[in-house]
Amino acid sequence: MKLRDKIALKKYREKLNLIKSGATVNPFETPEERAAIIDRMRGGDIQFIITFLFPHYADAPPAWFHIALIKAVIKHKTIRRLVRWGRGLAKSVVCDVFIPIILWITGEDVYLLLIGNNEKKAKQLLSDVQAEFEANPRLIHYFGEQRLTGDWADGDFETKDGRFIGQALGMGQDVRGLRKKSRRPNLVIADDLEDKDTVKNPKRQDEYVEWIENSVLKTMDGGTRRYLHPNNDPWPRSIQNVLEKRHPNWQLDVVKAYDKATYKPAWPGKYDKNYYRIQEEEDGILSAHAEYLHEPHVEGKVFKNEQIQWKKLPKLNHLKVIVGHWDVAYAGTDTSDYNAVRVWGLYEGEFYYIDGFVKQSKMKEAVKWMVDFDKQLPESVTVHWRFERQFWNDEVKRTIQETEDENNCKLALTKVDTPKKKKYDRIIRLQPYYQNGRIYYNDKKQGHNYTQIGLQQLFGIEPGYKTNDDAPDADEQAIGYLEKHNRRAIQGGPRTGKMRKNKKRRA
Repeated sequence: MKLRDKIALKKYREKLNLIKSGATVNPFETPEERAAIIDRMRGGDIQFIITFLFPHYADAPPAWFHIALIKAVIKHKTIRRLVRWGRGLAKSVVCDVFIPIILWITGEDVYLLLIGNNEKKAKQLLSDVQAEFEANPRLIHYFGEQRLTGDWADGDFETKDGRFIGQALGMGQDVRGLRKKSRRPNLVIADDLEDKDTVKNPKRQDEYVEWIENSVLKTMDGGTRRYLHPNNDPWPRSIQNVLEKRHPNWQLDVVKAYDKATYKPAWPGKYDKNYYRIQEEEDGILSAHAEYLHEPHVEGKVFKNEQIQWKKLPKLNHLKVIVGHWDVAYAGTDTSDYNAVRVWGLYEGEFYYIDGFVKQSKMKEAVKWMVDFDKQLPESVTVHWRFERQFWNDEVKRTIQETEDENNCKLALTKVDTPKKKKYDRIIRLQPYYQNGRIYYNDKKQGHNYTQIGLQQLFGIEPGYKTNDDAPDADEQAIGYLEKHNRRAIQGGPRTGKMRKNKKRRA
């Protein structure tokens, strides 16, 4: 036996032992109690089935979206659903294990075709289902021994009652002739098809999409033709979101792992209120948003990563002017605009990003950030705090006053008129500054979450963009304010120390 086969066999046996240790049978159960439990499961009590049959998986109560998906699949025999749940929300367990077995329990004949990124991955995924039929004590006790002696093949198995067939298939493999006697697949699950190579190759992605449409789905016939495609979506382009665009009538099941404004988890039975806050701190906010919230890192088309210059800041009291511009947002929800506070300084005709706050939060959190920033400044340094007059109302006034009183300080925020140009036209005016190397970012903020969100928004600016733009909007207004001071310096005399030296040499 090859080494990899020995390793696979060892893992499968470990899986069997785990299943056997998780679910015990009541030795004192009466026939009436046994019949009642069977009726309850066959009747489709989803939460009971999960917690009773699969305690080795159910280390937390099932979430509402787990149950909702399973019920939808039971109800709709021709369902097409793209399951886009954040990382760690058990999409593979629910789709690959719970749903096929529950369909079988509730009386359906199931021919499962489980597709993985490759054949090896597909067989690993299918082995989770196969192991349940072989080793789950309660499944065997209530529904009978299902392992066929001598015919329990790796990646291709059938239960003793003949009502469940499982077959594994690697992405792109030939599907012609997939049948067992007169039966064809009636449940196709394409799990986590994407990998580091496909996400960089749109042509391959399109080929796999066509393979799913023209080959995989065509293997199903009859009245039951279910297709599930579980995948989180941390990439700008994926097989799943190509399918989404090409099939707007398919169901899209999106669950974000947490609310990025409040950090409230979507699955509170498993994750506490601080879990994702810690993930952002440990993994970085862009990685966390991509994996858990389906907000992929955007590669800039107008503003590019190579244009970002990281540099040590001059001493703050050496900067000619420092401005902090606040782009105000009211709601503080994960679908609202961002409160963006961006602090920039002018030094020798160049613009320096100093620090920033970019978050979907209530206004008070942004004002408190400004207060804290102000407090840590040397007495010789002043920030010109500004925000657009259009946002001024009683609630903004109350929030500012309340925060100032609580912290015994005065921000002296100035209301400024809203620029008349369209926002995109204003933001795009920053591009020459980046191209000419006149913008520098504080090198101590390279791993700073709010700074990274601001850059992510900047990279998303392009014609027809639909991404958030609060940080680059604040940047444009702050730099526009600094440029006015820069022009005054040029009109009044030499602009920088370097220019003065050049003048002396010419003399």
